[in-house]
Amino acid sequence: MVGAGAAMAYLGGAARTLGQAWAVTALLAAATAVGVPAGVALAGGSVTVAGALPLAQILAALVLLRTRWPVRTLLASIATVAAYRSAGLVDTGWVWPATVAFAGVVLAGRAGWATLIGAAFLTYAASWESTVGGHTPEWVAGQLGGETLWLAVVVAGTMAYRNRRRWRDEVAARLRQSQHERELQAGRRRAEERVRIARELHDVVAHTLAVVGVHLNVALDTVDSAPGEARDALRLAQDVRGRAMTDLKAMIGVLRDDTTAGVDSPMAQLDGLAALIDQVRMTGLAVTLDEAGDRSHVPTPVALAAYRVVQEALTNTVRHARASRVVVTLRYAPAQLTVAVTDDGSARSTDGGHGIAGMRERVEALGGSLAAGPADHGGFLVRAVLPVVC
Repeated sequence: MVGAGAAMAYLGGAARTLGQAWAVTALLAAATAVGVPAGVALAGGSVTVAGALPLAQILAALVLLRTRWPVRTLLASIATVAAYRSAGLVDTGWVWPATVAFAGVVLAGRAGWATLIGAAFLTYAASWESTVGGHTPEWVAGQLGGETLWLAVVVAGTMAYRNRRRWRDEVAARLRQSQHERELQAGRRRAEERVRIARELHDVVAHTLAVVGVHLNVALDTVDSAPGEARDALRLAQDVRGRAMTDLKAMIGVLRDDTTAGVDSPMAQLDGLAALIDQVRMTGLAVTLDEAGDRSHVPTPVALAAYRVVQEALTNTVRHARASRVVVTLRYAPAQLTVAVTDDGSARSTDGGHGIAGMRERVEALGGSLAAGPADHGGFLVRAVLPVVC
């Protein structure tokens, strides 16, 4: 059941990611369908039913194939532009109508192909303008120089965006790896602590039974001949039993608490936020930590949950939000701890797959609540309210 649930959650996350990718592709296709005729008009060309309009529609349709066959999409796009220019149906534009196709090749990690194809196409365009178009070399240099500059800007800008996205993904992966390693270490500490307590339980029980057995034997032997001595022996056995029960209750209480056994104190958990935020700042995000109140009374499970909420929210911001600023707020009150992580990035799914679902499960297990969604003034907000039980 657990494996099936995890598989369903993974498939749901993959479906949402695929849906978002198709939404972006559809938006780019619509921008091409509108932008090509607008660009032709701004360049002083003629927008006709037989020229710019069908060219825009064909290029927009090709954009839909950019993620599956980026290089083929680019080749088909420039071939279409060349055909319309050669037929005289469009009288302006060589490279810029296929801007999205060029960017798609660069995003696919083939910037060399984009540059090579662009250079070859511009060479063909210069030859066509000189021979068929009958333009002077100065005119050709002026017209195609602008398109060459446009191609360079598109390639360079797309490469910069791709590198920044890869950097954020790598940092997010390192954050998750660091979290996983800390959880493994905490698990090892819990296991070691449980083994230590198990040995102590054995020692306490064995010692108690041995001492109580001795005093019971003394009481049994003297119950008739020396009742006073028998009562003293029974009283000592009862005292040993009481002390042993106190020790056993303390150790069993630790064994039952799977959340806190072997983990750091609440102060240590919350002090770890500074190191976590320093890691996130390495991605270029401006992260601010705002704390108010006294956190000394926060119990360990609540402190650990607060740390995990901040950690997961920051990881999601790095991976998905494209934000430049994040504010982490913690408010300590006598009855509750409020944690809020607000970024200025793009809004995203509120169900959050494994991340937000895991945060919500952890918070609700402690009797708290978690909300995630668009912030009032833009960006995205994750807010958790955790009860503090002293």
